Amino acid sequence: MNEPAETAVRDRGLLDRLARFCYHRRRIVLATWVVVLIGMTVLGNSFAGEPSSNFTIPGSDFQKAQDLLKSAGAGFAGARGEIVIQSDAGLSDPELRRQLESVFAEVGQVDLVVAVNSPFDPANPRAATQVSSDGTIAFAELSFDSESQEALKAPSDEVRAIVERSGIEGVRMELSGFMFQVREPPGATEGIGLIAAVVILLLSFGSVLAMGLPIITALFGIGIGLSAVSLLSNVMSMPDFASQLAAMIGIGVGIDYALFIVTRYRTALHAGRSPEEAVALAIRTSGKAVLFAGVTVVISLLGMFLIGIEFLKGLATGASLAVGVTMLASVTLLPAVMGFVGHKIDSLALPWARKSVTTERNIWFRWSRIVQKRPLVMALVGLAILLGLAWPALSIRLGSSDAGNLPTTDTTRRAYDLISEGFGPGTNGPFIIAIEAPAGVTFGQLQQISTEIGADPGVAKVTPAIPIKGRITELMSAAPPAEPGRVPDLSAFAGVVLTDDTIAQVIVTPTTSPQDEATVELFKRLQSDVIPAAVTGTGIRAYVGGATSAFEELSTVLQERLPIFIGAVLTLSFFLLMGVFRSVMVPLKAVIMNLLSIGAAYGVLVLVFQKGLTLGLDVGREGPIESFVPMMMFAIIFGLSMDYEVFLLSRIKEEYDRTGDNSTAVADGLSHTARVITAAAAIMICVFGSFIFGEGRVIKEFGLGLAVAVLIDATIVRMILVPATMELLGKANWWLPKWLDRLIPKISIEGNADDHDGPAGPPAQPERELAGAGV
Repeated sequence: MNEPAETAVRDRGLLDRLARFCYHRRRIVLATWVVVLIGMTVLGNSFAGEPSSNFTIPGSDFQKAQDLLKSAGAGFAGARGEIVIQSDAGLSDPELRRQLESVFAEVGQVDLVVAVNSPFDPANPRAATQVSSDGTIAFAELSFDSESQEALKAPSDEVRAIVERSGIEGVRMELSGFMFQVREPPGATEGIGLIAAVVILLLSFGSVLAMGLPIITALFGIGIGLSAVSLLSNVMSMPDFASQLAAMIGIGVGIDYALFIVTRYRTALHAGRSPEEAVALAIRTSGKAVLFAGVTVVISLLGMFLIGIEFLKGLATGASLAVGVTMLASVTLLPAVMGFVGHKIDSLALPWARKSVTTERNIWFRWSRIVQKRPLVMALVGLAILLGLAWPALSIRLGSSDAGNLPTTDTTRRAYDLISEGFGPGTNGPFIIAIEAPAGVTFGQLQQISTEIGADPGVAKVTPAIPIKGRITELMSAAPPAEPGRVPDLSAFAGVVLTDDTIAQVIVTPTTSPQDEATVELFKRLQSDVIPAAVTGTGIRAYVGGATSAFEELSTVLQERLPIFIGAVLTLSFFLLMGVFRSVMVPLKAVIMNLLSIGAAYGVLVLVFQKGLTLGLDVGREGPIESFVPMMMFAIIFGLSMDYEVFLLSRIKEEYDRTGDNSTAVADGLSHTARVITAAAAIMICVFGSFIFGEGRVIKEFGLGLAVAVLIDATIVRMILVPATMELLGKANWWLPKWLDRLIPKISIEGNADDHDGPAGPPAQPERELAGAGV
């Protein structure tokens, strides 16, 4: 039965009305959320789109090369892979080759396989380059008529089955290509984070029932959010890890947001408010701050659309949906569920919780006073720690991992190692030069491009310019087969004049691996010096393509735009906080600290993933940081840190407005909020950190980076730098010129002046809380 509303309750705004509506109509609200969850789950499972493993970079050389090769027809429009073969006895035996050709022929019959270029086929102009110099390792190239990971799942499984049952004695066969990578099933890491969150919530609230409220809210939010991501995959480019990233963020913020609201509700109940008044108070105070922080996260994430990269739009949309749905659940579903709970919030209490009745002021107030006694020393110590952690970020190298970073249990990693052994590390990431030659150009001019590229010291080998569209391809069918280990001799065609437009490709194999800095330097030389010099005056156009080119082009675009994006986000942060706290110094300090904490998180990523200081974590071998991770991390952490910033500083501002004493206001504000911020941060750290134990390198980077950033923000920043710097600045913390005060709109997130935790109407009693109550 609904609790009677307190008398003389005046309207306190939209959130107050929303909270009371959800409280009184709690059965309808809960039923609506259940229906939406079930409906979205059914729709998401029935009409899920396909994750996209490719991306476009408008205007780039890679994109021009990709489009040109696609226009050449079948075999060049889809994904590619390899069957890698190794035999210690060599691969020259005719019977062995016959058996392998039989395997290749069977693979060629698989759906969506449009070509199998055998290393033993005389008609294959590149056959000689597909056998190692010692004759023990070779590979057959597979071309698929699709780039969709979902569409290629069944064909790749069939190819895998054919290879596994071939059983050729003395021959080892591995598969290369993204379609053959082993994918971790969803939910494997999320469970670890949820279990850790349950434990922390139990310790914080001391009650099973109170613990369950944030978990329920997060599960509803993430269930609906992930289903929405699956449906959006039909109309947007969504990488295969988009759902994992959305789950990571959705679980973290969902539990965090609900934790703040439930804590305020519980505190108000203990102070004598009725359940309805406690719900309304929690939503119009903590709920308002949750909306402020959540909307900030969504806006900063959607800012990724300005970058213009399709798959980044998909990542940003998926993460934004997860945050948006959990935020909505926090201010509608949660007050409805709290209405069912009522005064029973402390039911199923743990043994120690009943014995612990104390204020939080003791521990954290004393800590703040310790910091405030030596503010300069403490500020310098905190600053030194952040700068020390951030220092490695100055050498950050953006790029992309490859199969060489996978565990050796994966066939694509074993294929990667075999190709490196037999052909050199660069063979795992060749550049594909797409050439467009107009009629009137001689075949010899076409081949001159290959000759000049091959002269670069960073090139291990280069194929002739093989036409893949145009009449010259008919003449080439009469070319003599190449000798083993040699490229085809096409000199007889040097004087042939192309009678129509021709598309050709040149395969350039670097001397170094795809992740190596030397490979990046080679790419830049090819693009800016070698190729322009080779085609000058011929009318030929050539573009550097291939996966390695794509990742480098993406890294360049993101590296150029990252400072602009960060600057825009920090500017937004500055003006929002200025509107909230009516101060210049508070938002300025927040911006600087935000920058330092994210820099420290970047530094840890560089140490672990780029420098190889794994700290016992299974992160694969060292390599560059995924090019889009820093930008996505900044957008996410900006909103999360805003959450903690608002909860802490709003309480400090409230105390300062009441007393006019800056030092006491800082100490009291910290004592009231530190415990709940610590609990919220601990949950975030566990949820994000659990993803380090997943399989994908990208999601490991996100997990570690976000966990470190939250840890730094909730400890060094909130517990050391904030009280130390605010003590140093004194009343200057709250300085705002009058002319600026008139220009900047006021943003209220603290609720009303009488939104204390005690009963409505009479003055609040001295605050006394059960263990775990906060804010």
